[in-house]
Amino acid sequence: MSDLIAMLRQGGWPMVPLGICSLVALTVVLERAIALRRERVIAPEIIRILHEYGHDNGTTISHMLAICRHSQGAFARIAEELIQMRHLTHAQLLETMHAVGRTHVGRLERGLTLLEIVANISPLIGLLGTVLGMVSVFDAITMEGLGNPQVLADGISKALVTTIAGLCVAIPALTFHSIYSKRVDELAIEMQERATAFLAKLPTP
Repeated sequence: MSDLIAMLRQGGWPMVPLGICSLVALTVVLERAIALRRERVIAPEIIRILHEYGHDNGTTISHMLAICRHSQGAFARIAEELIQMRHLTHAQLLETMHAVGRTHVGRLERGLTLLEIVANISPLIGLLGTVLGMVSVFDAITMEGLGNPQVLADGISKALVTTIAGLCVAIPALTFHSIYSKRVDELAIEMQERATAFLAKLPTP
């Protein structure tokens, strides 16, 4: 641990923004891991009542609306909006579904832009630290010459610390950004399919 702390200190001030980037990325990753759980986005009870509607089992519009209002998740809000707007034509309901769906999908993507920014700028910050470190190396060479290779080796080692740190932040951030983007797409497709199937059951005016 002491060796790691010493290595981080070698990186100089660029390690500060890299540390901030790592904290931002970690916060987004943990928050989205909870927010993008399928059961949280598409509540099982909403799937059940929408599936049961129209099967002559006593499921009423008012009952469905009450369950949607008391349920959490993007799909519950979409279903609630469709039920409230059931007096519209089928084409208008489709437009409503797409509009509400885009709004909630945008909320599911919240934080992913931050992950993308962290993944893009972290290597650049690391490269900046390396360039600054190499400048210090050349300054040392100017003052002491090439007679002491240890000075040159230590300077290059310190310069590369920020590049390593930048990549260590960027690679996980980019990985989780890809994973969560794919999960949002999958959830959006499933919500659209289930909402469209429910629309087919609603009586048109």
